[in-house]
Parts: sequence; C-alpha cells; structure tokens
Amino acid sequence: MAALSALKDRSPRWLKDGANVTTRAYARATVAQRPAPDFLIIGTKRGGTTSLFNYLLMHPGVRGLFPQSRGKKSTDYFFKELHRGPDWYRSHFHTEAHRELSRRRLGYRPVSGEASPYYLWDHRVAPEVHAVAPQVKAIALLRDPVERAWSHYHERRKNGVEPLSFTDALAAEADRLEGEAERMASDRGYYSEAHDWYTYRSRGIYLPSLENWWSVFPRDQLLVLRSEDLYADVQGTFDTVCDFLELPRHLLPDTSAFNGIAPSAIDDDRVRAELAAFYAPRNAALESALGRSLNWTGSP
Repeated sequence: MAALSALKDRSPRWLKDGANVTTRAYARATVAQRPAPDFLIIGTKRGGTTSLFNYLLMHPGVRGLFPQSRGKKSTDYFFKELHRGPDWYRSHFHTEAHRELSRRRLGYRPVSGEASPYYLWDHRVAPEVHAVAPQVKAIALLRDPVERAWSHYHERRKNGVEPLSFTDALAAEADRLEGEAERMASDRGYYSEAHDWYTYRSRGIYLPSLENWWSVFPRDQLLVLRSEDLYADVQGTFDTVCDFLELPRHLLPDTSAFNGIAPSAIDDDRVRAELAAFYAPRNAALESALGRSLNWTGSP
C-alpha cells in the first residue's frame, strides 16, 4: 500500500486527474451497491477530528472515502454539496461486495465513514444525515472551549484569512455573523464562510449542537469524548472508539498528532478570564446533560 501511494505521488498531474475522473465515473455507476457510511466524526473544529480519523484508518477494519486520497477526510456533502443528491454521497463509500470480501478475510464486518467538524456545528446537518444514514454512529470530540477558540483563531491566522487580533476578532464575531443564521435557514444550499471561519466564541457552546443531534438520533448512536483525553491517552481513547463502532481493538502503530493542535498562547489574562466566565455556566449545563465532569477552564 505504501509503494502504491508513493507511485501515485510521483505520477504526473494529467494522469492523476484522468484516473480520478475514471474512478469517480465507476463509483457513480455502481452507487446502487454502495451503502451509506457506518460512522461520522462530527467535530469539534480544532478538537482532534483529523487525528482520530487518521488513527481509525490505521485499523484494518476501517475504510475511508472511495477512492482513498491522502489528507481527504470529508465529502463536505451535508453543507456544501447537498444539491448533488444522496447517490453522489454514497458513491464515495466502498461497495457491499468489497465489504463482504473484507469481512471474510478479517472475520468481522469492516466499517466506513468520514469526518467533518462542521457537521456538529451546522444545525441543518443532523436531519439530512438521518435521511441518508439513519443507522450511522456519530463521534463528537469536545475540547475546552477557551483553548478551542484560540486554536481556531490561530488556524485562521495561519491560513491568511483572519486580519484581526484575537481580541478584536472576538469583538467582531456578532457583526460578522449578522444575518447568516437567517440566510442559512432559508437557503439549505447556502454555505456561510463567516459561520464556519469566524465563530471562535460561539462554536464552543456545545450543548445546543449536541441537543440538535439527540433530537434526531438515539443518544446511544452518539459518542461524546473529551479532546483532552485523546491528547493524553491516544490508545485508550481509540479503544473506546473501537468498542463504540463494534470493532476489535487494534494497537496503533503511530500515535502522533495530525493537523497539529496549537498550544494555548492567550497572553492577555483578561481575555482568558472573560472567556472562562462566559463558558462557565454553559459548560455546567453541558456537564449536567452528559452526567459527568469535563474539567475545563473555569470548572469548579
């Protein structure tokens, strides 16, 4: 597999493009044989979604997108590509015949899935997921919202799309989002960059997003994990995910982080304290709903 991947990397662009067109045509032609995914990693942004997805791909019983492409973890279907229809979506997953061959070889049924941190945040997504894959199991990684806000901002700065300081960006968030929720509600195909890119504060209010998923799916189909547990104990958290997906546990060959998490660097104590105070009652409500302590910034 490594040799094949290296060969693909060395192939000229025209050959890669031609192969991709041919493969996608085959996928669409065989869509009737392609079940919907078994699992989704739905968030949160800057919470370890990329790392967990890549750890899962190290498991012999996990299949990602078809065709497999290095660095690609999501179809973006439920917030950018919905107009393409459910057949287009299912064409990105492996055929039942492929899964059956794998089952015979492995001795258990493999699972397939994708990951997008926007699936948790966009409240339009859960009902659309249920319409296509009512049996799907969803995994939500939740990170201390104070640290998440900074990491999100750091990523936007690194990508060259955030001109403001962290303090100014927090202050500008409401203005940047003005009218976006209404437009998203009225236009199912509308993708809001502001809602995705600049929601440093609001995206850390997790409970409404979880309640949205719980209103559509049974609670036992949603696994909620702390991102901090993944960072501190990759293998142990991975074992929990394997149990949830009904896969045999697997020793990870590599527990390095993917899409590196920026260390906290909020150098203004007033900003940190303000965020901690803002999230404290919201985190308490989340802890009550989950029935466990999260031990985040500002927790008693």
